[in-house]
Amino acid sequence: YPFREYPPDSYPKSGDPVKVEGQVISEGKSYAPPKSKNYSVLCISKLLQAQIYQNRCPLGTSEGLAGREILLKEGKPAVLGDNKDEKLLYPRTAVAIDKSGKTLWLIIVDGRQRFYSEGVTLAELTTIIQELGADSALNLDGGGSTTLVVANKNKLRVLNSPIQTRIPTRQRAIANHLGIYALPVEVLNRE
Repeated sequence: YPFREYPPDSYPKSGDPVKVEGQVISEGKSYAPPKSKNYSVLCISKLLQAQIYQNRCPLGTSEGLAGREILLKEGKPAVLGDNKDEKLLYPRTAVAIDKSGKTLWLIIVDGRQRFYSEGVTLAELTTIIQELGADSALNLDGGGSTTLVVANKNKLRVLNSPIQTRIPTRQRAIANHLGIYALPVEVLNRE
């Protein structure tokens, strides 16, 4: 995987080149082809049904975001294979879906930050996801690659503490993102 335990000191700047890892699809258009089977992918159909595939989304996929290992398959922990990082405490990020593909969970665990969060192992992350009731889950790149932001009344707020080059709140330059738009709760309650 392209990010090392002790990466070079860098700070993302607008226009920095980034490397796309695995299949990426946005609004039905493919921006990066599938890679090896090591890059599983979250695929979302035009009907907003999510599924996780080994390395390639089916034709007709609206949105696709590559990740790493499949953590959960049919509600059971997947065999992770030979991942030397699986037993280490790291910041972790995963997406999980229910059996219908209609419920999507975003699971973010900060890490490498003393007195705040040490992170979790892949087994611990998988247990957390199982306890949510998910049917399948995909490990994404965490740490500095994950920034959870919510917009509320036109104000942006970061909800987690990304870390890059061991500096808390520093973000890593990445090639893609998962954006979710939802109606405000008060609008949903009126309907």
